[in-house]
Amino acid sequence: MSVEFVSRPDVTRADAGLVRAGTWDAGTPERGRQAVEAIRTAWAHRHWPHPGLLSYSVYTGEDGRTLFHYAQWTGEETYQDFVGEGRDARDAEIDAAVPGIERRGPHTYELYRSSSPGGRERGCVVVVDVEFEAADKARQRDWVDGVFEALGTDPAPAVGGLAGHFQSTDGTRVLNYAEWVSAQAHVDALAAPGDGIGSRTPQWERVQTYPGVTGGGVRRYTPALSLRPGGDG
Repeated sequence: MSVEFVSRPDVTRADAGLVRAGTWDAGTPERGRQAVEAIRTAWAHRHWPHPGLLSYSVYTGEDGRTLFHYAQWTGEETYQDFVGEGRDARDAEIDAAVPGIERRGPHTYELYRSSSPGGRERGCVVVVDVEFEAADKARQRDWVDGVFEALGTDPAPAVGGLAGHFQSTDGTRVLNYAEWVSAQAHVDALAAPGDGIGSRTPQWERVQTYPGVTGGGVRRYTPALSLRPGGDG
C-alpha cells in the first residue's frame, strides 16, 4: 500500500480499536520544523508500514519544539505484530536527519465518547491530559460522562469549540483530543468567566473537583501532517 496525505484523521472511525499518542521534544522550533519535514520525507518514499495502522498524524505545539503524535490502529494485536518486526526504518531516517529527539510516551488509548463535530474548519487541536491516582476505568469513564453532562447543561458554551474526543487507558488517564476553530478561540474561552472551559455551574464544579484526579495538562497544537494508507502501488 502507498501513503496518502490527508488534511486530518477521522478520529471517530469505527475500526480504530487502539490509539497510540505521545510527544517528541525536538529541542528548538527550527529542529521541530526539521523533524516534521524529516517525517514527511521518511514516510513519503516508503510503502505503508502495516495494514493494522489506520492513520498517523503529527501536530506542532505552540512552542515549536513539541510534536504531538497520534496513531490509530485496528487493535493491540496488530500493533504488537508491528512492534515485533523490529525498529521501523522511518525512525532511523528521522533520527539521522534530526539527532537527539526526545520521545515521551506514547500511551495507549481507546476512544470512549465523542461530542458531535461542528461544521466549521478546524484550525487547532487542544490536547487535554487528565491523570488519576489509581487504575479504575469505571471512575475514569464516570468523569468523562460528567464532562458531557456539564457541556450539555452549560448556559453559555464556548463558541469556538467544535468537537471533543475522550479516550481512556487502563483507568489512570484520559486524553481529550479537542478540535477548535483556532488557538485564539481556545484562549478566549479560557479567559471567559468560570474556572477553565465552562460556565460556573454545579455540573462543571463536579468535573473540576472530581475525587482522584491528580494532575494533567493542556496544550494547543497546529496540524502539521496526517497520513493514511492509499491504494496499491
